Amino acid sequence: MLRIENLTKRYATGDLALEDVSLSVPSGQVMGLIGPSGAGKSTLIRCVNRLVEPSAGRVMLGDTDVVAADRAGLSRVRRRMGMIFQEYALVDRLTVMENVLSGRLGYVGFWRSFFRRFPQADIDRAFAVLDRVGLMDHVDKRADALSGGQRQRVGIARALVQEPELLLVDEPTASLDPKTSRQIMRLIVEVCAERGLAAIVNIHDVALAQQFVQRIVGLRKGQIVFDGPPDALSADVLTEIYGAEDWSATIRKVDEEEEAVAA
Repeated sequence: MLRIENLTKRYATGDLALEDVSLSVPSGQVMGLIGPSGAGKSTLIRCVNRLVEPSAGRVMLGDTDVVAADRAGLSRVRRRMGMIFQEYALVDRLTVMENVLSGRLGYVGFWRSFFRRFPQADIDRAFAVLDRVGLMDHVDKRADALSGGQRQRVGIARALVQEPELLLVDEPTASLDPKTSRQIMRLIVEVCAERGLAAIVNIHDVALAQQFVQRIVGLRKGQIVFDGPPDALSADVLTEIYGAEDWSATIRKVDEEEEAVAA
């Protein structure tokens, strides 16, 4: 379980990005994080793994206080967090397999990682996750030869090969077409259910969030203004999160695919 207590981030400029944010994400739950640009969504995710240093508060992953961890402790706890980036963060000149195995760098010694000589168990683990994300036919391709959706699947596989307890997902569909976006969100939700992973997904597409995540937290000016189930995202709630607008087209309606599944 992830537990965030009174998390605050104030930058050196004086700007307050997060103010007294508290929430918990239990194992197996996929939580969608929504809000306008500048609301603090990406900052929150990066404070959890200390890519951004919090100004105050605690981040507990299980019994480990991430904020209080020293350098060695932070390295160990980061192994337990898989990060999936909007822009994939792949090394283009490396193959799909090499990019995925980079998720094991925290577990192998310097020289093994330098020469990319990974234990057979790690290679087997990488093949297993590549099979799960549907990339077995692309193992030896360079990353720069892949489509956007395939690149994001590599990012998911790299996170999963860490065998994490928590996924931090920063705008995973921002660069993808609508069909691929649905496929990627479905994959994230499925692997979290299969592995019992907690996940925070920073996502701009409200309708997509409503369709796939179990819980939605809305941020505005660094504070939580909504925390509840997707069906509770009414026009009034969206106005509180984003400001006044006609939200009738944004609130998700049951589409033909869902009707067919229900039938």
